[in-house]
Amino acid sequence: MSDHVARSWVESANDPASDFPLANLPWGVFAGADGLGRIGVAIGDRVLDVRRAIEQEALQVSPATACALSASTLNALMGAGQPAWREARRAVRDLLADGAPVRSELLHEQSLVEMLLPATIGDYTDFYAARCHATNVGRMFRPDGDPLLPNYLHLPVGYHGRASSVVVSGTDIIRPHGQLKPDDGPPVFGPCRLLDHELEFGAFVGTGNDMGARVSMSEAMDRLFGIVILNDWSARDVQKWEYQPLGPFNAKNFATSISPWVVTIDALKPYRRSGPAREDGDPAVLEYLQPVTEDVLDVRCAVTLASADMRASGTAPMRISEGSLADLTWTFSQMLVHHTSTGCPMRPGDLMGSGTISGPDKSARGCLLELTWRGTEPIDLPDGTQRRFLLDGDELTIHAWCEREDAPRIGLGSCTGVIQAAK
Repeated sequence: MSDHVARSWVESANDPASDFPLANLPWGVFAGADGLGRIGVAIGDRVLDVRRAIEQEALQVSPATACALSASTLNALMGAGQPAWREARRAVRDLLADGAPVRSELLHEQSLVEMLLPATIGDYTDFYAARCHATNVGRMFRPDGDPLLPNYLHLPVGYHGRASSVVVSGTDIIRPHGQLKPDDGPPVFGPCRLLDHELEFGAFVGTGNDMGARVSMSEAMDRLFGIVILNDWSARDVQKWEYQPLGPFNAKNFATSISPWVVTIDALKPYRRSGPAREDGDPAVLEYLQPVTEDVLDVRCAVTLASADMRASGTAPMRISEGSLADLTWTFSQMLVHHTSTGCPMRPGDLMGSGTISGPDKSARGCLLELTWRGTEPIDLPDGTQRRFLLDGDELTIHAWCEREDAPRIGLGSCTGVIQAAK
């Protein structure tokens, strides 16, 4: 039976609107009764306790894979490579498929478990890979010149982020302090006034590479374990003053949120296609970055905003933008290949952010900087207030999913954070 029509004995997984049908089976980590991490798999509105399934001999995998799946993070599984990933996914699918023995004692309600970061993130790199976003920002800050810098269409531009401030969805975001530069005076130190979100995705590295070795385009997608939703919270006023000449620093290091469930590249196979497309007149991509496999991931996404007053009154969150991961100018495989082109060693659990996902339409702009055009076009909320940038009490949520006529709908869940006042 194909994944398109396969059913599970977990009835909630058979709901067409579920993010987590049998065709998905994303990996995550939840807190056990002892507070330590336990690897889980999302199925419908439940979580499969993988270690318990191994201990009760319900999940049949090799000893090496069982050891990796009994760890407190996904790093060991990520580093085990594609054969182990597929072995584990196949075993979980067999355990949860309709017709297999019902093992309800292996499941927890998702709403009752505390989700943790899925991996120990050694390094985090954020890219700037959506052309529409780079073009919009360039037009704002360089209105008289070319919005794209000379290197943009030749390589995936990125910077090294701060892994220690990557947090799991649901973690409150404290408004950061920073050095701010008024237009008519010297810099001052105080709470960020122009706090923003960035609609992004993140890719977890699975098998890494040795120092001095390079990853090729033909093998790059096989080295990526899976993807998550990512929100790279940004202090725009801090960023404007500090970013030259070395780029983002404190404006980006205070918090980056990711969704808890890692959707595997195998689960995304029906939603992969060739590309990314180049426009007429674009320079040719250098050979080491030329795609040779289907690297574009067609993942759809939407952003909602709810003020504290909206939540208190029961008013539904307002959708402020929507987009697609397919709008990237550079794919995750190209990011990985360029990242390692110097021989930079990548390790299991390293995280690469896509940069803000923005499309050609205003409704597809992936941050408030673009949506309000630096605050000159504020958004009207249902509670009668306006937003140019985020205020204390605002809840920002990103949802993501994949769907097409000949494949099942699968989702990445959501990534959310509430803004708390500066301390």
